[in-house]
Amino acid sequence: MQAIDHHAWTNRWRSRHPAEKLLPAVSLLALTLILPPLNIGPLALTGATLATVYGAQVPLRTVLKVLAAPTAFLLAGAPFLAVSLDFSHGFSLHFSADGVRLALETTVRALAAVSCLSFLALTTPLADWAPLLRRVGIPSGVIELILLVYRLIFVFAERALTGRQAQTARLGYSRPDRSVRSLGLLAGSLFQRSLEQARRLEIGLAARGYRGELRVLTLEQPLSWARLTAAMAFVVLIGVMGGLLAQVWT
Repeated sequence: MQAIDHHAWTNRWRSRHPAEKLLPAVSLLALTLILPPLNIGPLALTGATLATVYGAQVPLRTVLKVLAAPTAFLLAGAPFLAVSLDFSHGFSLHFSADGVRLALETTVRALAAVSCLSFLALTTPLADWAPLLRRVGIPSGVIELILLVYRLIFVFAERALTGRQAQTARLGYSRPDRSVRSLGLLAGSLFQRSLEQARRLEIGLAARGYRGELRVLTLEQPLSWARLTAAMAFVVLIGVMGGLLAQVWT
């Protein structure tokens, strides 16, 4: 989370209007859901990665780390999609060609969709979405709740890391039984401290006259129609290439 937030604030496209990144990413995501996944999926994944690495100047290593967790999850679940159960002559478990294709299509499509979302996460900080969400009519209470929860996630993660380091220094994870006990103590402590932190945050906001909405100064980010047109043209090019590949393979 900290690496994602760091690159979201420091990448080369940080000062660009959020719509210049949102519209191409959503359009590319729509293509991955509409067109055949085996044709558009690799192109969408490559396009989103190139835009993140060479466009926004986010390190490739960071992008791969962000994609590693969902990729592992998808690869772990893919074999179960490829397995076919047959009860016509007793219990039979085997791999079918349709199941293998379904598993491959699902994995490629999901990974391409995740790459589009990771592009947004790595190039646009959450604070930049607040003005855009207000313009589209999202209630201010929902926006403030999103921002506060996002802040508490970092507080929770920092305290979890500090607590685990302290337990490790005291040999809390030297044996399996100690590891279970240490994890239980850490979880209980984090839950209690999270409630205390949320309560202190509520008191602090009330003391500053909080009435359901936080007004902060935001960086003026003019929308560049030239950059937006170029980005959408790139998405259209990927869609055309995916359509041509679909016609070739059929």
